[in-house]
Amino acid sequence: MSAQQSCGVAESCTGVGAPRRALDIAVSLIVLAAMLPVLLVIAIAIRLTSRGPIIFHQERVGEGGSTFTLHKFRTMIAGSIGPEFTVPHDSRITRVGRVLRAGHLDELPQFANVLRGEMTLVGPRPETPGLAARYPPELRQVLAYRPGMTGPCQVFMGRPSPPPGVDAEEFYLAELVPRRVALDMQFLQRSTLRATAALLVVTLAVVAGLRKAKPARLADLA
Repeated sequence: MSAQQSCGVAESCTGVGAPRRALDIAVSLIVLAAMLPVLLVIAIAIRLTSRGPIIFHQERVGEGGSTFTLHKFRTMIAGSIGPEFTVPHDSRITRVGRVLRAGHLDELPQFANVLRGEMTLVGPRPETPGLAARYPPELRQVLAYRPGMTGPCQVFMGRPSPPPGVDAEEFYLAELVPRRVALDMQFLQRSTLRATAALLVVTLAVVAGLRKAKPARLADLA
C-alpha cells in the first residue's frame, strides 16, 4: 500500500493529522515547562566549558523538501569541520557534549521546532541538505514527510558506527539510510495516534536506559 493510499481525510499524505498535531503541541509545552531548570543548567554548562554559542543552528530538509532551521544544544567544538554524519567517538564532541548526547538532552531545543510545525514528535530523521542530495532516487520519498524528534530508527536501530577505516558518510548512506528509510516508511504508512504514542513510550524507555535500541516489529506498535 502506498503512502498516498493510506492517508486519511484528516491528515495530509506527508504531514500529520489533527490528533498527532495536538499531541505534538501538548507534549512540547509540557516538556519545555517541566525541563526549564534543566535547560538553564545545560546552557550554563556549555557556556562555562567551551567557547561558542549555546545553541547550534543547522539547515535541515523538512516536509515537502522545504528547508528549516533545526535547533540543538551545541555539543561540538565551535568552528570544527568534518563529516555531516557523526559517530559516537567523534573527536569534535566536547566533554559536556558527550554527556548531553548520551541522554539525548542536546535535542531538547527541537521541541521549539515541533511547536512551530517544522517537526513532529515521531517521524523520519531530519536530514541535512547535503546528505539528502546524495540519497538515491528510490529512497527520496521519505524526504517529503515532516521529520521527527524520534522515530522507529532510533528505537529499532540505535546508532551503529562504521567499521575501522570506513568513511562515516559513505557508511551512513550505503548501509544505514536504506534501512532507516524502510523502517520510516513502514511507520509513515500507518502512523496512527496509537503507534505514535507507543513509539514515544519506547523512546522514553531507551533514553532512560530501561530498554536498549534493538530490532522489533513495527506491527507490534500498531
